[in-house]
Amino acid sequence: MGAQKLLLALHGKPIVRWSVEALRPHVDDLVVVTGGDGDGVRVALDGLAVRFVENPHPEAGQGSSIAVGAGALAAGTEAAIVALGDQPLTPPDVVPALLATWRRTGTAIVAPVYRGVQGTPVLFASAVFGELVALSGDAGARVVVGARPERVERVAFEVAMPPDVDTPEDFARLRVE
Repeated sequence: MGAQKLLLALHGKPIVRWSVEALRPHVDDLVVVTGGDGDGVRVALDGLAVRFVENPHPEAGQGSSIAVGAGALAAGTEAAIVALGDQPLTPPDVVPALLATWRRTGTAIVAPVYRGVQGTPVLFASAVFGELVALSGDAGARVVVGARPERVERVAFEVAMPPDVDTPEDFARLRVE
């Protein structure tokens, strides 16, 4: 990317701020996991009610960041939403729908499905926090979601999967949306 992708300005604010501002109204405690270069993310999120934890081994993959975040959850946390900092344009109805489905069903995992494709963010009830804390590697939490399909509730959305920013081309596409 040539720069820290989470800090790239999208319509006047950093990508990570878009992601965090979309989640903040829906959660009691928002934990942001950073790598060794977290200072810029801290500045980008200045003024927002968030807690920061550092992943000492971000090179170990997305799973290690999820594990660090899950390990930082406050005692008594009933559920957590795992969201990507580089996915700034998640439709505003996704997180409320995941929460409503979890409250209604009590299912251990609630995942969005965008036009037939499972995506993120994903809600995890406390029953699976131990599995999240044990994660490593680049697959993220997919292994937890896929381990026992009977404990996953899927919520369908008739919109395209929200794009994430992994390449300069991804960022260029976001800027014109």
